[in-house]
Amino acid sequence: MRFTTVTLFPEMFEPLRSEGVISRALKRNLIQLDTVDLRQFGTGPHKQVDDKPAGGGDGMVLRADVAFAALNSVLQADSIVVMTSPHGKVFDSSMAKNLSEKKHLILMCGRYAGFDQRFIEKHVNLNISIGDFILSGGELPALCIIDATSRFVPGVLGNEKSAIHDSFEDGLLEAPSYTKPNLYDDLPIPQILLEGNHTLMTQYKRSEQLKITAIHRPDLILGVWQKLSKQEQNFVEKIWKHKNK
Repeated sequence: MRFTTVTLFPEMFEPLRSEGVISRALKRNLIQLDTVDLRQFGTGPHKQVDDKPAGGGDGMVLRADVAFAALNSVLQADSIVVMTSPHGKVFDSSMAKNLSEKKHLILMCGRYAGFDQRFIEKHVNLNISIGDFILSGGELPALCIIDATSRFVPGVLGNEKSAIHDSFEDGLLEAPSYTKPNLYDDLPIPQILLEGNHTLMTQYKRSEQLKITAIHRPDLILGVWQKLSKQEQNFVEKIWKHKNK
């Protein structure tokens, strides 16, 4: 899988090449990452990439002709052009998994007041938001998308089951994790996790998933309610009833 970022700040993506899971995946050629410097396609002697908004208003708008020139330098028949924007569909694990099946994602990283709307309407295939807040540019959202999507590319994670058991993969938060020492600050590891009975451990982790999701993200529970067993639904209802006392 190939990621291409179109950005005014290509250096913001360099840490991905040097540290962590994504760095290892790049070195093993499981994924590819290249950056296009939008400034190189600017107009005039000063390589201008933006201009004042038509009709007045705050900020500067990235020019459609400059954005297209940069995009066209890497656009292929199988490319999916993505822009991060508050207008977009909220990014989640399901979207990351779907994107991981694509061959080439081009991530257009906006700045200032964003891209000219004509460029968006004509060339952008998918608008994505990573949440209801504003950032200085599209680079940080693009980093999140690259990281989350890469985890679903076969071979990127050392343990192929890791992504399956992550939070959100079954619609629930992940169960809490523990390791040595067995006793820390008078807090023990739950005994059931030390006894070696895999059936009981699986049941315990499932109940912990349900409990932590019911308490912290009831919206997620409601989203998978019909997939829960009647026993699990009763368990969650008891948690909510106790919480609301």
